Amino acid sequence: MQKEKIQQTVEETTQKDIFFNRELSWLRFNTRVLNEAKNNKLPLLERLKFLAIYSTNLDEFYMIRVAGLQRLFANGVIESGADKLTPLEQLSEIRSYINREKQEVETLYNEIKKLLTKEKLILRNFGDLDSRTKQEMHKYFKNYLYPIIVPIVVDSVHPFPHLNNLSFAIALTLKNKETGEIKYGMVRISRVLKRFVRVNHDSFVFTESIVGEFAEELFEGYETLAYMPFRVTRNADMEIEEDEADDFIALMSESLRARKKGEVVRLEVGMANKESEYQKLLEFVNNQLSVPKEDVYEYATPIGFNAFWELVGLKEYAYLTLPQYVAKILPPLDDTGDIFDCIDKGDILLFHPYESFDSVVNFIQQAAKDPDVLSIRMTLYRVGRNSPIVKALTEAAENKQVTVLVELKARFDEENNLHWAKALESAGAHVIYGVPNLKVHAKIALVIRKSGDKLHEYVHLSSGNYNAQTAKIYTDVSLFSANPTFAKDAVKFFHSLSTGSSKRAKLNTLYTAPTQIKSKLLQLIAQETTHKEQGKIIMKANACVDTDIINALYKASQAGVKIDLIIRGICCLKPGVKGLSENIHVYSIVGKYLEHARIYYFKHAKESIYFSSADIMPRNLERRVELLTPALENHISEKLMQILTLQLNDTTQRYELKSDGEYYKVPAKDIGLSSQDSWEKMTNQIHNANKKVNEKMQRLVTRMMGES
Repeated sequence: MQKEKIQQTVEETTQKDIFFNRELSWLRFNTRVLNEAKNNKLPLLERLKFLAIYSTNLDEFYMIRVAGLQRLFANGVIESGADKLTPLEQLSEIRSYINREKQEVETLYNEIKKLLTKEKLILRNFGDLDSRTKQEMHKYFKNYLYPIIVPIVVDSVHPFPHLNNLSFAIALTLKNKETGEIKYGMVRISRVLKRFVRVNHDSFVFTESIVGEFAEELFEGYETLAYMPFRVTRNADMEIEEDEADDFIALMSESLRARKKGEVVRLEVGMANKESEYQKLLEFVNNQLSVPKEDVYEYATPIGFNAFWELVGLKEYAYLTLPQYVAKILPPLDDTGDIFDCIDKGDILLFHPYESFDSVVNFIQQAAKDPDVLSIRMTLYRVGRNSPIVKALTEAAENKQVTVLVELKARFDEENNLHWAKALESAGAHVIYGVPNLKVHAKIALVIRKSGDKLHEYVHLSSGNYNAQTAKIYTDVSLFSANPTFAKDAVKFFHSLSTGSSKRAKLNTLYTAPTQIKSKLLQLIAQETTHKEQGKIIMKANACVDTDIINALYKASQAGVKIDLIIRGICCLKPGVKGLSENIHVYSIVGKYLEHARIYYFKHAKESIYFSSADIMPRNLERRVELLTPALENHISEKLMQILTLQLNDTTQRYELKSDGEYYKVPAKDIGLSSQDSWEKMTNQIHNANKKVNEKMQRLVTRMMGES
């Protein structure tokens, strides 16, 4: 009877506004990123870095999410999403939100710029320079910029050129010196050019202001009356109809070319150097691009803050950044011997970036060189450039069976992955170019090694990518195991990838999507619901969007189960709603590392804690190939619980989501606790203590050898 009552209450309430909008929730996440740029406890270049991250995030949001809403609106779609907001309503809310926040961004930029000036890192426009430095900039323009940039007078013979996604250019008002006729032109500023030119050691001049001032030399016979920088954002969401393609690689290559030509979805413009010409220049540009006025963003600051990454990495200003943490290799992996011997002794859980990703690289490198290793199989989603793992796999393919699934549909890594796929195939590896109609997001490696007349399997499972660079800034968990039950499932999993049967695959100890993970999570939530007030659920993920999971959590809350969600980004669940979700607390941690691990805890389950490659989103649970891994050994469970517990006690980087949709910083107590800083300290302590033990043992061995 009680179960029926709960079911009825949820169904009745579902008709009301019980879900936050996905897109507005994401915007609030990006606001939390912006808040880090406001944090005056951070060094100045760290604050500038968060401005760059905020800007880059917004670029991708417009390229994918806003572009999608614009397309839905154009196609007459009335509703999208559980919150029932129409595409037009969402677009209106998004535009208003970004415009309100734009004023904060401009104020914040000017504040940071002023503080950087005191530290002898000065951001300037050409007009701010003295006459001698202007002459130096003229030489730089003639020798370096003039040969590279492309000037165009727009007329019937020279049409406005195509601008690739995120292209940067300046528009100009030109006057014919002989006839006095007014024309408009533009200068495309190539991506090979940096945005800043360094002068007088401590000054950095915006490239576009140099080009604008000397543009007259590009347009012979014309006088430059004014110039205005602008930047375009295009729809970058690729629609791939795989069923119609015989050659998936050719189709992907074509789609990448098409991305550069997608419709313009946003126009960003900076102030013209002559205010009287600003509106005319804006009209000229937008007459060519036809961007809805609501998607034209006018800035009183430089545009394209992602360029600030150029400054963040300057060595002489390292004192304006946080000290770089050096990841540690902890026991038992600190032994430089055979990594397979270490794994044979028991499961090993790593928490990156505190524990070094080098151990994962070493695992693949040893497997590639070991003559007893017969086979290496891996999934690659985002591996980055100059990947040591791909290099090892390429070398191994000469004399071992190497099978690699390279996901060509990994957004914004498609071109890079296509390159690696071809290189691996050329080396002799068996390459699987994705799975039809599913994106493979699972992170798994399987090494099969002979020992006498027997085979031994070694598995690596992870919540994050096989990318040595992002492993330094993303928090992820990864597991080494020689457990035969994991190994059998890993073999079956790779068979399903190579045969294209992932839509039907079911594993025994691991769980895979799209067939198992969602139903497993719903089962675990339902089981915890039966324990009512004694029930406890903790779920850490990047996003919480899936309405079936959210409704199940609402029911558990109504039954009295205590639920803590640690959701870094989008959360569509409304916490703290009386009679519905008052037992649910939602938190978000934003810090110097990107919280990327997915960890799920259910107090009364047989295996109480899991980690996964999958977020709580329909795309992960229903349209991707993912893996969910149970912790089968006590020390693994305990370490995963330590991660969750520490984050739930964070008082410096943790926000709490309230039922009004706003996030509020959790107030610090007498001594603030940062979960990220604490993990650094704990990892250092373990490493240093072990180092002392090893040094003591070495001295003892040396002494004994001397005595003998």
